[in-house]
Amino acid sequence: MGEGTRALSAIAEESIDLMTDPIERIATAAVPTPAGHYVQGTAWRDLVFVSGQLGPRPDGTHTSGEPFETQVRQALANLLAILAEAGCGPDRVLRVTAYLVGVENWPHFNRIYAEVFGDAKPARTVVPVPALNHGYLVEIEAIAARPA
Repeated sequence: MGEGTRALSAIAEESIDLMTDPIERIATAAVPTPAGHYVQGTAWRDLVFVSGQLGPRPDGTHTSGEPFETQVRQALANLLAILAEAGCGPDRVLRVTAYLVGVENWPHFNRIYAEVFGDAKPARTVVPVPALNHGYLVEIEAIAARPA
């Protein structure tokens, strides 16, 4: 077998391994069970994907009628609880996407986000939207990498 053939064979074996690696479903009782057809998070190899988090409390009561700051803190607490279940902390987050109702809430979101993430500064996108489910004003999703 030539050198090129051996290299192609190794690449093919790695590709098969990638396709057969299981996808882990992540769930924690610290966050309400999703009402829709999705899970709190998934993981594949060292990557963790957290579904968009609104601000319901662990007991399922909603914060949607409460101040924006309360909603942000609860949504971030939900996000961090799912990350913790997957073995990650804020320092392992690669990317965050936040959806905000009302661009005027951006500075408030940024302040609380900075408090929670501290020195961890993942890539981030903030998207202004007209409305969110259940009357919430913020939804936050993330991608993280588990420690080796």
